[in-house]
Amino acid sequence: MGAVVEMLAVGTGQHVLAFSDADGHFNLAGLAPGNYDLRVTAPSFLPTVREDIALAAGATKIVNITLNTLFEAARMVPSRKRDNEDDDSWKWTLRSTSNRPILRFDDGIPVVVEAGQSDHGLKGSLAFMAGGSNEGYGSASDLGTSFTLEQSIFSTGILAFDGNVGYGAGTGTPDGILRASYSTSGGENGSPHQLAFTMRRFTGPDLLVHRGSLQALALSSYNTFSLGDSLDLQYGGELQTIQFMGRANAFRPYGSIDWHVGDNTVIEYRYSTSEPTTRASKGFDSAPADFSESGPRMTLLNGAPLLENAHHHEVSISQRLGDTRLQVAYFRDRIKDPELLGVGDMVTDTGDVLPDVYSGTFSYNGGALNAQGARLVVQRKLTPDMTMTLDYAYGGVLNLEQPGVDWDAIHADLRQVWRHSAAIKLNGTVPRWNTEWIVSYRWTSGGALTPVDLFNASTGQTDGFFNLFVRQPMPRVHFMPGRMEALIDLRNLLAQGYVPVLGPDGSTVYLVQSARSVRGGVAFTF
Repeated sequence: MGAVVEMLAVGTGQHVLAFSDADGHFNLAGLAPGNYDLRVTAPSFLPTVREDIALAAGATKIVNITLNTLFEAARMVPSRKRDNEDDDSWKWTLRSTSNRPILRFDDGIPVVVEAGQSDHGLKGSLAFMAGGSNEGYGSASDLGTSFTLEQSIFSTGILAFDGNVGYGAGTGTPDGILRASYSTSGGENGSPHQLAFTMRRFTGPDLLVHRGSLQALALSSYNTFSLGDSLDLQYGGELQTIQFMGRANAFRPYGSIDWHVGDNTVIEYRYSTSEPTTRASKGFDSAPADFSESGPRMTLLNGAPLLENAHHHEVSISQRLGDTRLQVAYFRDRIKDPELLGVGDMVTDTGDVLPDVYSGTFSYNGGALNAQGARLVVQRKLTPDMTMTLDYAYGGVLNLEQPGVDWDAIHADLRQVWRHSAAIKLNGTVPRWNTEWIVSYRWTSGGALTPVDLFNASTGQTDGFFNLFVRQPMPRVHFMPGRMEALIDLRNLLAQGYVPVLGPDGSTVYLVQSARSVRGGVAFTF
């Protein structure tokens, strides 16, 4: 009731104003044929815009609009983040009827009004990315194509086909990842879930006798539902079958329980077996995600392939105090055969190194890591266009007792030590230009081959050392549908944290917690 409805004729500038009545209905009569933009505003609700509404002569059109509350927009959901959405991985949700599905009555029968009606139909995006990655074996190609194709079906469902395809060095065989998924918002019961099937293939290094190409199939599932007004449950997992110099199977479950204590406090328990990525915080809806970041983490030990096996337990308390958000967490990690990252040319087959053909990095087996620690995160919105996040953690990491040791002595020299870590992250949008940017720096108190708080999935999550990410919308070309963006992704730009060791051939290589990488490209969204 009382919503302001504005109709603006495209091209002519004709402006018509109306207000919704006690039942939420509005009526605009006497409009000239043509295309119109419609804008609806109301106190305590977010504005809603519907563009290019076509009206024919003598026609009548019914437009259903659902307004979302401010709190509803801030709620974290398991899907990818939309453009200009705040980087907020905490669930600040007022437990009220305003967050439930909105109903209307059609001939006395209740019907769910979908908030995303304008999103129905076919969507797609295409991105061309170039530059080396900072991951180990299984990194994205240094020149690749990413794409996303989505089709809304069954009113609340989305069928998607995603991929990232490149070419192996000198092989002529395509490498990359293809994924098909079906997800639903849950409809009337409000319980989103997703089912996905993923195929991965990566080219193996020339120094391996059988080239060691990795091929993997994975079936994953994600589910979430609420118990009353105070408990939210999320659970799922991924079943992988991997062919890499043999065959291996793995199951990666995860889950969390959130207890909403009042309107501003959340207590959460989280269990995970896969390390999180920073892709979601960068809004990769317009530039498809590089799925290799969550792919199988492989290493070699005495010529035998091994899969990283991780278990992460975490208990956290999150509190909102006005514009400031706090989180305190305790975590415990147990990792068997962790993948350590190395930088340098490995031309000798020692049976313990797994080079990546694209990034110039390699994967090395770290034996085991049993760590625990604590985290404190403070986030505050400094201006409407800029947010600052501070992250402090103290916990166990793997490190060499003496840098510069011979290659054969690395395993004997590996030690588990305690380290402090502190990070500052600023992210925001440049007014008028709509430039989205994230700049961060993470400091570690001493040498470390693994990050402190390896499974940090809070809003304070960052890569090690100095990082910069920029998304710049490009001027729209009239003959091209959709929009175009330029992307720059820089990680550990100053090449800090490199621990030297003597390689098998006597040259110096480095073990690092984060390798320097420069990637960039353009993305088209249709």
